[in-house]
Amino acid sequence: MKKLILLFIAVLAFSSAIAQENHQAFESGEWFKFRIHYGWFTASYATLQVKDETLNGVPVHHIIGEGKSSGVLSLFFKVEDLYETYIDKSEVKPYRFIRKINEGGHTKDIEINFDHSQKKALVFNKKYNTKETFPVKSNVQDMMSSFYYLRNSINTTSLKKGDEQFVNMFFDNENYVFKLKFLGREVIRTKMGKIACLKFRPFVQADRIFKEEESMTVWVSDDDNRMPVRIKADILVGSIKADLDAFKGLKHPFKVVVD
Repeated sequence: MKKLILLFIAVLAFSSAIAQENHQAFESGEWFKFRIHYGWFTASYATLQVKDETLNGVPVHHIIGEGKSSGVLSLFFKVEDLYETYIDKSEVKPYRFIRKINEGGHTKDIEINFDHSQKKALVFNKKYNTKETFPVKSNVQDMMSSFYYLRNSINTTSLKKGDEQFVNMFFDNENYVFKLKFLGREVIRTKMGKIACLKFRPFVQADRIFKEEESMTVWVSDDDNRMPVRIKADILVGSIKADLDAFKGLKHPFKVVVD
């Protein structure tokens, strides 16, 4: 259960949105809340929000993702995770990524600053007070900025079942190639009503971060917002889900399917 909870918190940050080419799908003020559950048992909640800020004199979107264990689970395994990214507004590229977590006593406090012109990432491990520089690939994204990059970079009008998209991602101190496969369109039932969705399979090609990613499915709204609606991971005894529980600040109108 521990690994699945952390998996969903991380996946919410990078896995699940596609949008029209040259089209902004989000803006400052956007906020999502997700319920992570196994059947009726709620294991955790996670949120994502977008704020306008300035970093080193550059206007940026400051995006904050938080995940916390809840209920009975928090009594014997406490999860408090904080993820932040500062991305350029026009190009959707990351300048700074922060990962500060406490997972049952296991802690990390890492800040990554990206130098895109030099293709380098400076990793500051605040827990051990160490700094290292690593080479990165062109058009690199961090774990959180990948989500927003995909929302603004891919044209869905020509999207066909089986199409794959790739993103160069830098996480902790390694480069990964993140792959997203389009599975088709589907209408799903939610607490907000029936929502028309795009269905995807996210996974990492080479050095995989998670073992379960090939059994994971992600649904995002098939509208101009491309908001994440559901994430499901199949496991040996069933499946665990992260469902959109609440939202506000959408840039575009939200639509439900009327029977």
